[in-house]
Amino acid sequence: MRKANLHRKTAETEIRAALTIEGRGKYEVSTGIRFLDHMLELFARHGGFDLKITASGDLDVDQHHTVEDVGIALGELFDRALGDRRGILRAGYFIMPMDETLGLAAVDFGGRATAVVDTKVRALRVGDLQVELVPDFFEGFARGARANVHARVLYGRSSHHKIESLFKAFARALRVACSRDRRLGRMLPSTKGLL
Repeated sequence: MRKANLHRKTAETEIRAALTIEGRGKYEVSTGIRFLDHMLELFARHGGFDLKITASGDLDVDQHHTVEDVGIALGELFDRALGDRRGILRAGYFIMPMDETLGLAAVDFGGRATAVVDTKVRALRVGDLQVELVPDFFEGFARGARANVHARVLYGRSSHHKIESLFKAFARALRVACSRDRRLGRMLPSTKGLL
């Protein structure tokens, strides 16, 4: 089973986390931002990942450092758990309906960090989360995982549903990208010879 553990400490945040890619969707999440916890919980469930994250950050200043660093830590967990990335599908995408909302996510573990995110959310907050930080989470993940991440809401009304559709689509896209392909065996999924 592909697993990783992490302890990440900066002057702004401290994060302890563990991931099992071939999990059962179990989670223990505490970031100090309840809506972010909710998104990470459903991320674990929809991805079939086992995920533990405990984060403490300078929330008295702002949510930015915590949200971004949790994204980086999650990306680093996937990077470690995937190892040399041999035999994985490498890329995946998913389109997720969430009631009146439709969100999509595409991921490529190709070794280059890029994120393009469009939430189409105009509200300043959803629950206790500053919505402008959702792209920072995905950008952090892309850096930590050395991956391309594209997440976009196509349409919808509810701000909650828009963000939730992205996290669910992201989880399911990752589930595909991390999957092993028996036909590839131990082959690196690249013609460059390096990821």
